[in-house]
Parts: sequence; C-alpha cells; structure tokens
Amino acid sequence: MEYVLDHVGIAVRSIDDALPFYINVLNGVLEDRYTSDTSGVEVYVAVVRTNDKVIELLAPTNKNSPMARFIKQRGKGVHHIAYRVDDLDKAVLEASKSGVRFLEDTLRTNTRGRRLIYVNPVSTDGTLIELCDYSNI
Repeated sequence: MEYVLDHVGIAVRSIDDALPFYINVLNGVLEDRYTSDTSGVEVYVAVVRTNDKVIELLAPTNKNSPMARFIKQRGKGVHHIAYRVDDLDKAVLEASKSGVRFLEDTLRTNTRGRRLIYVNPVSTDGTLIELCDYSNI
C-alpha cells in the first residue's frame, strides 16, 4: 500500500483571522471553503493550496464541537496529518492486521466526497493520522 501525504489539518479559532498568513505570506490559493455540520465533526473548513501541498484550516462551528474541545485541550496548531491511499478499505484492513487501531466512529465520506478514517493516536505514539481516498469523486 502506498501512502501519499494528502494534507495537513490545522486547528484555528477563526478561519478569517488565520487565512491572511496562508494566502499573503505563504502565497497560498484558497481552493475551497465549506461547513461540515455532520454530528461529531461540526467544523468550518478552508482548503488552501501552496504549490503542490494542501492545508486545511479547521475552525469549530460551535463551542461544543470536537474541534472546540481539541483547541481547549491542546491549543491551536496541527490537528492531523492525512495520507491518501488508493483503496481505503484495503488500507484499513492491512493496517489492522499489523495491530493498528482506528477510531471507527470517524469513518465517513465528507461533504466533498473524500472517504476518510482516523487512526487511533494510541497506534501512532500520539499523532492523529487520517487515511483517505477519493474513490467517490
């Protein structure tokens, strides 16, 4: 299985406050901006491309969202690193056979058609890793 860096998710309190750095300083391009109201997600997302790399700025939609809890516990900054795979189901199966644990309740297709699941940070020595594929796009 090949794992390719897809994007880095960054927790911010306000996308409007964070965007100028990524656009004006890093010369990024705002590719997309949307809201995910899915229960257990509840996040505003801004997708910024800098050359061939993608950054997702993630801001909570309300004070009880998982992103709000993340920021309260760990502060702003890197939330997760995402790796693209050709076949998400196969990647999960292969990793599971190696003892990798997943946060099963995070398996979903986002509002833009990307299938994803998060690896339990217990399996990664504390880093939240997203595996994703684009088979539905």
